[in-house]
Amino acid sequence: MLVIESGFFVDSLLIFVLAFLIDVVFGEFPDRVHPTVGIGKAIAYFKPIFKNANPRIEKANGIIFCVLIIVLVTVPIGLLLFGIRHFLGWIPYIVVSAILFKTTFAIKCMRQYTGSIAGALKSGDLDKARRWLRYVVRRDPANLNEQQIASAAIESIGESTTDGITSPFFFFALFGVPGAFAFRVVNTLDSMVGYKDREHVNIGWFSAKLDTIANYVPTRFTAVLMVVAAALLGERWRESWRILQRDKAKTSSVNAGWTMSAMAGALGVQLEKPGHYALGDKGNISPEHIRRALRIMDLTAVLFGAVVVCPILAAEALVLWLV
Repeated sequence: MLVIESGFFVDSLLIFVLAFLIDVVFGEFPDRVHPTVGIGKAIAYFKPIFKNANPRIEKANGIIFCVLIIVLVTVPIGLLLFGIRHFLGWIPYIVVSAILFKTTFAIKCMRQYTGSIAGALKSGDLDKARRWLRYVVRRDPANLNEQQIASAAIESIGESTTDGITSPFFFFALFGVPGAFAFRVVNTLDSMVGYKDREHVNIGWFSAKLDTIANYVPTRFTAVLMVVAAALLGERWRESWRILQRDKAKTSSVNAGWTMSAMAGALGVQLEKPGHYALGDKGNISPEHIRRALRIMDLTAVLFGAVVVCPILAAEALVLWLV
């Protein structure tokens, strides 16, 4: 009879569940103590150091730049948790691990921002909706109408279900809390330097590629589980699957189209970024669609934990037992 190495599995599961509960209850930590803000400051500090007039040198520097930030963040976290476990004991280790892990994903925060957008749209306050939208999308919301604002919010929910929730879950399952932070570093780098403009095309190319690779597997799991979530919530799961298959490749990103198209089909709407893509079939978008999208996001996160994270942890525990 095979016996799973219970210590590793139970510890990891406790950290995962406690971090999830911390997010549900407390949401995001203040900026002054949030690790992601610190990561952003480190990126801003080191970026000018690695810039170079020679494109080839700057591209090579982009690799060093990315790896350096990952190491600067993950190694101290790994050492901190090792020290807490061995010198302070099991309970402080679980609690601190959960608190740190929680900072790598954001569920309640997305609900707060996009819920505020839905509320502003429902009351007819487009200016307020546009102000809230700036927190969740890169595009300029100044000239967006009600339908476009709602679409942008739902697109953000769909895409952020992966890079804001399930990808950190995935890398936690594989590599623990440092793994989740490694992903958060890569994703933050991509959001700050992963552009194709003149300033970032060389320094940020490696970060952008690495972010694409890191999200590749989690995105596909997430999109399929989004269809399952739609079915469990009584949404249009057949349409979700059909639109996912039809429209997933319509975005410039090889990842973003998967979850956004699955979300569009589930809600029976078309998500459109003018001049870039249109996912799903035509249909009016209301503030209620944003709230329904959030329900799909929440259940998808839970399903990902049950269907992806737990089996990975159990498999790792079994390997540890066999070794």
